[in-house]
Amino acid sequence: MEAQPLNEPVEINTHKPPEIEKLFRVVIKSDASDLHLKVGLPPKIRIHSKLKNTTGDPMTEKKIEKLVFEIMSEKQKQFFQDNGALDFAYQVGDMDRFRINVFRQRSFVSMAARRISGSIPPFESLHVPPIIEKIAEAHDGLILVTGPTGSGKSTTIASMIDHINRNRACHIVTIEDPLEFLHMDKKAIVSQREIGIDVPDFESALRSLMRQDPDVVLVGEIRDHETLTAAMKAAETGHLVFGTLHSNNCAQTIQRILDMFPQEERELTRQTFAMTIRAVISQNLLPGIRPDVKRLPAIEIMINTPIVRKLISEEREADLPSAIRAGQHEGMQDFTDSLHKLVEEEYIDLKIAYEYAPNIEELKMALKGIRSTASGIL
Repeated sequence: MEAQPLNEPVEINTHKPPEIEKLFRVVIKSDASDLHLKVGLPPKIRIHSKLKNTTGDPMTEKKIEKLVFEIMSEKQKQFFQDNGALDFAYQVGDMDRFRINVFRQRSFVSMAARRISGSIPPFESLHVPPIIEKIAEAHDGLILVTGPTGSGKSTTIASMIDHINRNRACHIVTIEDPLEFLHMDKKAIVSQREIGIDVPDFESALRSLMRQDPDVVLVGEIRDHETLTAAMKAAETGHLVFGTLHSNNCAQTIQRILDMFPQEERELTRQTFAMTIRAVISQNLLPGIRPDVKRLPAIEIMINTPIVRKLISEEREADLPSAIRAGQHEGMQDFTDSLHKLVEEEYIDLKIAYEYAPNIEELKMALKGIRSTASGIL
C-alpha cells in the first residue's frame, strides 16, 4: 500500500526539542536540501545535488526508530507499522519545514527528509535576466519554467512568486509535490497545498482550485494532460499560472505538451496553448568560476509575441529559435546568447560553455562577435 499522510498535530515536549532537530539544524546550517538516515551509515546530507557524510556515528535501527518515532503521533506510528511507509511534515523554527518519508527497506527503518526553506533568493542573487521580473508582473496567462532535474526551475519560480507576493495584493495558490519553498504572507495571501499532506492528489486540488478565489496559481510539475488542461483553462479565465516541465528548450516544450494529448486533440491543444502561453523560460544550472557564485543558470527565454504565436499556431516550431534570436529587443534570448554573456562576464569557464552549448560553432561565432540575428521567419 502506498504511504499516506496522517497530518495530525504531534504532542512534543516543548522544553526539550526532539533529538532529530539537531540533524535538521545541520541540514539548515549547511544549506543542504535533504537528510538521509540508513542503518549502518552515518547521517548523510545532500549539498548541491551530491550526498555527503556527516561526522555522526553509523546509524543503528534502534537509533533511527528513536529519532523518527519521537516526532510521530501514535496513529502515525501505527500506520507506519501496518504499511511500512509514512509521509508527514515537521516544522523547525519559523523558516524551515521538512517533508519526511519514513520507510522500511531490507526490513530496516530508513528516513529521507526534504528541507523546505523559507529563505527565497531574490532575482539579483540568481543572476537571471531582468526580463524575468517583468514576466512575473503579468496578470494572466501561462508561464512555464522548463529544464532537466536539478536545473533550478523551482528556485526561479519561487523568486517570481515572491516578487508577486511582495508587490501585489492578491491570492496566490500553489499546488506542489513536494513543497520546495515556504512563502510567508506579505502583500499577498499565499495558500500552499502539498500533495499527500494537504490534499490527496493533483486532481482533487485542481477540482477545488477555482472555489478558492485565486489570482495567481502554481501547479508545480505538469505531468499529464489533465494538469495542463486545468492550467490552460485557468490562464484562459484571467489567472496567472506557473508550471514546470521537463524539456530542454522552448521548441521542445511545445512538442512535450502536444505529446501529452491524443492525436485527435492536439490541434485544439496547440491553438489553446498559442493563446494562453505568456512565456517559456528554459534553463540549465552551470558551475561558476567566481568564489561567490558557485552555480548559476544559462537561460533561454521565449515571450509570446505575435510572431511567436503565429509560429506556434502554424506548427512551425522549427522557426522558433530564429524568432527568439530576432526578439532580443523584447527580452528574448537563446542558450547561445546566455552562454556568451556568462563567458564574457567571467561567470563560467569556456570549457563549461562548450559542454552545455546546443551548437558549439554558433557559440564560437557569438564569442567572435559575428553571430547574426535571423530574419525572414514570417
